[in-house]
Amino acid sequence: MAGKQLIPPGLTYLAGNITAKDNLLGTSKAAGARWAKDLNLPQEAETVFFAGCGYQYAGELELLMSMIRKMDKSAVGSDLAMNLAGFQKKLGIDATGILRKVTSRGDSGQAQPLRDAVKVLNRLGIEFGYLGEAEPCCGGPLHYIGLKKDFASHAQGVYTQLKSKGVKRVIGLIPSCTYTLRNLIPNVVDGFDIEVKQFTEVVAENISSQKLRFPRKVKVAYHDPCQLVRYLELIEEPRRILNAIEGIELVEPKWTKAKWSTCCGGGGGFEAVFPELSEILAVNRVRELVETGAEIIVTNCPGCIMQLEAGLKEIKNSDVEVLDLVQVVARSLEE
Repeated sequence: MAGKQLIPPGLTYLAGNITAKDNLLGTSKAAGARWAKDLNLPQEAETVFFAGCGYQYAGELELLMSMIRKMDKSAVGSDLAMNLAGFQKKLGIDATGILRKVTSRGDSGQAQPLRDAVKVLNRLGIEFGYLGEAEPCCGGPLHYIGLKKDFASHAQGVYTQLKSKGVKRVIGLIPSCTYTLRNLIPNVVDGFDIEVKQFTEVVAENISSQKLRFPRKVKVAYHDPCQLVRYLELIEEPRRILNAIEGIELVEPKWTKAKWSTCCGGGGGFEAVFPELSEILAVNRVRELVETGAEIIVTNCPGCIMQLEAGLKEIKNSDVEVLDLVQVVARSLEE
């Protein structure tokens, strides 16, 4: 108990959502799965697409991060942080209103990368399903926060849930979820036997079967998400994909790229605990990328996208667009 009291209340709140509601936001699983309602994906399959919390709740997570920043600057303790209704007045925000908006709003453009991923995988001839409301949260934040016992218990539940659905292979889009499933969970679950690949791996393996052309000629800078480049060690795959797309010119900073890429300031709850420093890092990173002459910044992580967009807004640059790699590939598929 004493250890948990050392955890910033915002992160305690996230941990509570994962353990109690099986997603970062703490809202209904049906709300998260709404993006796929018209895609007719099988809900049980040997290969499944793992959507993760980042894009399924992207718009709502931006509201949540704003709320958490207020938590960590307040005098509210970790115990109260586990009870949203109990401290909302002290925070000066309508926290329950945020969650009410989340559960009542329709599907948003924030989930477009998920739909684009389905489009790309279908075009590549990959047979796969999506677990929908039955998709478990990977639980990675529990590990990063330091709640190792909670993570181990949750990891066993994730494995049990996937096996109960007959899953043998997972294709993850979000780097942190993919790393958790591929590296962290096998460390605490005996006999873990599910193959896990990240989306860029699957696309890079099958890219030669497709003719890709971006709708216009454009200069693109690629930002390496920390989890993707440093933990999953996927460096060449996204670049191989971008270089295979006609109309795209890949431009990168001379030094801060690949394994030396500068962090955007997000990930692991850092942006919630140190919001001011996180913003500085985001601004520094977008300046490095914009200096290349890029018209589009491409990355492969919802957290990075949120940070990079915030950085561009801070430097008042509305000319550069931020896209997930999957969106670029989807736009480049010839009909």
